[in-house]
Amino acid sequence: MNALPDPALTRAVLVGVGAYAHLEPLPAATRNLPALAAVLTGPLSWQLPAEHCTVVCDPASMPDMLDPVKRAADEAEDTLLVYFAGHGLLDGRGELFFGLPGSQSGWSYTGVTHQALREIILSSPAGRCIVILDCCMSGRALGLMGSDDTLADQAEIDGSYLLAAAPDNSPALAPPGQTHTAFTGQLLKTLEHGVPGPERELDLDLVYQQVRRELVAQNLPEPQKRIRNTAGRLVLARNPAYRPASIPAGARAVKVPWPDPGRFRTPLAFLEALGEVRALSGLTLQAVSEQTAPAVAAGTIGQLLNRTTLPRTWKTTRSYLAACGVPDRQCARWEAAWVRLRAQEQTETTAVVPEPAPARGWHARLCRRRGIDS
Repeated sequence: MNALPDPALTRAVLVGVGAYAHLEPLPAATRNLPALAAVLTGPLSWQLPAEHCTVVCDPASMPDMLDPVKRAADEAEDTLLVYFAGHGLLDGRGELFFGLPGSQSGWSYTGVTHQALREIILSSPAGRCIVILDCCMSGRALGLMGSDDTLADQAEIDGSYLLAAAPDNSPALAPPGQTHTAFTGQLLKTLEHGVPGPERELDLDLVYQQVRRELVAQNLPEPQKRIRNTAGRLVLARNPAYRPASIPAGARAVKVPWPDPGRFRTPLAFLEALGEVRALSGLTLQAVSEQTAPAVAAGTIGQLLNRTTLPRTWKTTRSYLAACGVPDRQCARWEAAWVRLRAQEQTETTAVVPEPAPARGWHARLCRRRGIDS
């Protein structure tokens, strides 16, 4: 399963309830929605078409909330993401249900039961299901992906991920005067500013770890997660705080901290790292060309570094890496990453998808220029 969702085959439904008749209003819950939608449709994240990211604000009834989820679940083939922000309530048996504007605590018929949402998610053909709950008692939903009778086992899903804003008996918080709820506010902050370090992309696990660390440091409710298989490696966004290791001035004799090809989740990460290798080598394109064996022209190397897709053969890339000084053992790991990502790329291009839109944002630098087959 690919680390980055296919926008044409992915669906997201964002639900927020802030206007309550019998419970404390939560205006921050509905303010979360446009900010999250902007992330998922934006150039640094999944780049979902607007019609694939449905926003449901203050649904008045169960069908108003669940009908959009059902449509998205039916259409999603790659990834389905469902987000809810609002009051999480318990019925007379202690079961979780989601508060609608007219909901009353203790009476699940006035809201949307967790079981009803679960049944819809079970019906989806999506390869990955991501559920994010920013509500009180949301930790009780961890049973959705628990050990027995699990969502993932029943649906035979390779990747399922539940992210809950609070433990099973704890409240989620919406601090007065804040634009967003505490949990979603930190989630948005993490996606906007990134996590300093060597990771080029923000996957679910890395985002969860950062959000949890920040919330615990502020004495706010500790978020919970439940994961199955590889879902934690699903990329949510590019990491704005990615910092490649640098070589100290005058220290060419030290071991060069080459990019780790084992960290590459997408073809884009591989291509960007090729350029980083030349920067770390301290060589010009011409100097690299002069050290290649067999010889590779500087212009060909320049085109390699500006490709939009992975090269179909390995030979030129191997010569380039060796000329930059990458050791043979490292080159073997690069080749393994190329084989893995090349297979991923071929799988994506053979899928029947709509004509791609012009490249935007952080893809534009690579996509504005065509590479050659090497």
